[in-house]
Amino acid sequence: KGDRVAVYLPMIPEAAVAMLACARIGAAHSVVFGGFSADALATRIQDADAKVVITSDGGYRRGKPSALKPAVDEAVTKAGNVEHVLVVQRTGQEVAWDADRDVWWHEIVGRQSAEHTPGAFGAEHPLFILYTSGTTGKPKGILHTSGGYLTQAAYTHHAVFDLKPETDVYWCTADVGWVTGHSYIVYGPLANGATQVMYEGTPDTPHQGRFWEIVQKYGVTILYTAPTAIRTFMKWGDDIPAKFDLSSLRVLGSVGEPINPEAWIWYRKHIGGDRTPVVDTWWQTETGAMMISPLPGVTHTKPGSAQTPLPGISATVVDDEAGEVPDGGGGYLVLTEPWPSMLRTIWGDDQRFLDTYWSRFEGKYFAGDGAKKDDDGDIWLLGRVDDVMLVSGHNISTTEVESALVSHPSVAEAAVVGAADETTGQAIVAFVILRGTAAETETLVAELRNHVGTTLGPIAKPKRILPVAELPKTRSGKIMRRLLRDIAENRELGDVTTLTDSTVMDLIQAKLPAAPSED
Repeated sequence: KGDRVAVYLPMIPEAAVAMLACARIGAAHSVVFGGFSADALATRIQDADAKVVITSDGGYRRGKPSALKPAVDEAVTKAGNVEHVLVVQRTGQEVAWDADRDVWWHEIVGRQSAEHTPGAFGAEHPLFILYTSGTTGKPKGILHTSGGYLTQAAYTHHAVFDLKPETDVYWCTADVGWVTGHSYIVYGPLANGATQVMYEGTPDTPHQGRFWEIVQKYGVTILYTAPTAIRTFMKWGDDIPAKFDLSSLRVLGSVGEPINPEAWIWYRKHIGGDRTPVVDTWWQTETGAMMISPLPGVTHTKPGSAQTPLPGISATVVDDEAGEVPDGGGGYLVLTEPWPSMLRTIWGDDQRFLDTYWSRFEGKYFAGDGAKKDDDGDIWLLGRVDDVMLVSGHNISTTEVESALVSHPSVAEAAVVGAADETTGQAIVAFVILRGTAAETETLVAELRNHVGTTLGPIAKPKRILPVAELPKTRSGKIMRRLLRDIAENRELGDVTTLTDSTVMDLIQAKLPAAPSED
């Protein structure tokens, strides 16, 4: 009880089992996404002072075994203090073995009693630490406790997805290494007795219809996925989901970043058959559970808006002086009252907790996200405040410019950054992936600039638009705009260890000198 356990596993049932086993004995788990490097793992083991690491020989990625244990061996050597490494045999790969430290999961679990009485713990007993990236580069260990966290995870999972545990088959496509996997694969659904799909694999292995094949095979009724995935499916083409029977689906959810209206409409039409509600959920690692979301069958939904705080949640949008903005105004998203699943601190650093979340607006939690209210008072998320560009004194959200670009028929996906500019303070630089049929020409680039100008106003016209084959994404699907900013400002690239594929950056850099800049 009270110890910390690091969990570094692929998307296999043992990941959920390990987390719940920690919860039953009162040891806080720190799950580290299985795609992180040995260095990233070592930092997290060290910060939490974990005694035990639970891992596997490897996992399967794109149909091939991918080793995990070597990274753990390296991390444990760097971090020190780890007493045991518990290893699940998943792929049967050869692994280095330390007889004093390493233990096979099947050998130790196989000889335990099938009966175990869980410990009883106070509501404020630490349940888990989950590290999220910090602006300084040092990850922040977000601490969640037992009672309030479970209450809100279970309540929101039930209410936002209209869960009917006896009949629903629920599938959240996240990884347990992220907060979405904690709250909406492990704790919320299991507390509610949901039947769910857990998938180790990528959406395009062995073919691009893999997700829809799974929906059809298991009769999935509720699907929860990320806008990045939805935009990827759009890029692959409408004909792929059309080959599968998706009529079992009744609620679709979106999580991870603001969803652009185009993707929302495509998701509802091509996946939901134009009949399913789409719940666009806003929340964070720090909030522990959903905070702002439409309720299916209750809210009259608007494509691209998270809309209203859930019952019991107090969220609003304020200006620089902490005054609430009127309907139609924009500013910063804040939470004004406590909520059950709120983070309790940053592990081992109470001061950083106060500085990061509570110093900007007195008595209010500042989420770090920009938002606006529409004329009805519904909330629209504009992405991270550091993704808001200041162009000639105007605040322009990267999300809005990206949405404008994606609404053009030739664009599949876009990432926008503000690069330092002598004249305007910041200049808008856009990186776009074109749809299969579109040809990369100067005429098209000019057309895209004008399209943004028409949609958002001349001030929002990108100074440069660079068509690229791929965008730099983390393994959870978030676009690393920081790296694109480095490129746009001709700087040395920052840390690329969390990227799914770091060669993407070389390809983008190679294109830069040739790119014509616009006046």
